[in-house]
Amino acid sequence: MNHCLLEVDVLEAPQVRYTQDNQTPVAELLVQLDGLRPDDPPGQLKVVGWGNLAQDLQNRVQPGQRLVVEGRLRMNTVTRPDGIKEKRAELTLSRLHPLQAAPDYSAPAHAGVAAAPAPARSAAPQAAATANPAPSWNAAPLVPDLSEGEDEIPF
Repeated sequence: MNHCLLEVDVLEAPQVRYTQDNQTPVAELLVQLDGLRPDDPPGQLKVVGWGNLAQDLQNRVQPGQRLVVEGRLRMNTVTRPDGIKEKRAELTLSRLHPLQAAPDYSAPAHAGVAAAPAPARSAAPQAAATANPAPSWNAAPLVPDLSEGEDEIPF
């Protein structure tokens, strides 16, 4: 079964186009995902949404937003301008899970209406959080790092 869930940062606003035959909307956007290890560079991936998902992407997703995308991963072969064929990963979207709301730039600012002040926070919870740091996840693959000359086979 091919099913992926990835936490990503949106790099570019979704670009919507329509199919020629029945005018189905298709949205494409470029996202970035973290590497498995801290020293790994971030990867980039094209996400494609069809139909209602394409319209959701266009209406709800903006650059800089953090999302969890869910769908099928596939590899496309593309020819670069220099003639070399290259494989690129693409995710066909089945579900979209926003982790952070996109900023609403269309909401009008009301003059004379003051926002309620945020409740004051005490320094005690912040001090406790820095004294006991949250555990970090080991995102390394399940293959042990072996030194030169070591063998993972026990016989």
